[in-house]
Amino acid sequence: MSEQSIPANGTFCWNELSTTDDEAAIKFYTELLGWEIKRSNAPAACEGSDAPPMVYNEIVADGRHVGGILKMGPEFGQMPSHWMAYVAVDDVDAKARQVWELGGKVRVPPTDIPHVGRFSVIDDPTGATIALITLKGAKS
Repeated sequence: MSEQSIPANGTFCWNELSTTDDEAAIKFYTELLGWEIKRSNAPAACEGSDAPPMVYNEIVADGRHVGGILKMGPEFGQMPSHWMAYVAVDDVDAKARQVWELGGKVRVPPTDIPHVGRFSVIDDPTGATIALITLKGAKS
C-alpha cells in the first residue's frame, strides 16, 4: 500500500485480489479497466515467517494506488480466487476484540504486515467477510 495517505477511520482504503493465476488476472483487468500494474517483491506476509518474498502487483488507477493482486500460495489451500476489501481502523486489535462482542468472528487474528501496518480478517454476523487494517503512521 505505497504512496497512500492515512485514510480516515472506517473508510474503505484498499482492494486486493488473491488469485490462482496472477498473470491471467493482470491481463484481464489491465485490458478491461486500463489499470497500470506496479510490481514489487514484498516481504513474507507475516513478520518472522520463513516464507520467501512474494511478487506483489499494485493496482494503479488514475495515478492512485488503489489495490493489489497476488498469487495465492499453498497457505490458501483450496480457496478460490477472491477479492478482499480493506477498511481503515485506528486500532485493529481493539476492533478485533469488538467483533466477537458484536456477534462476528475473527478469521485471521491481528497480524503485522512488514512496512505496511497490522490487519485482521473478520466475518460479520451474517457471514460476510472483510479485512480491517491499521496502517503504519495511523493513530493507535
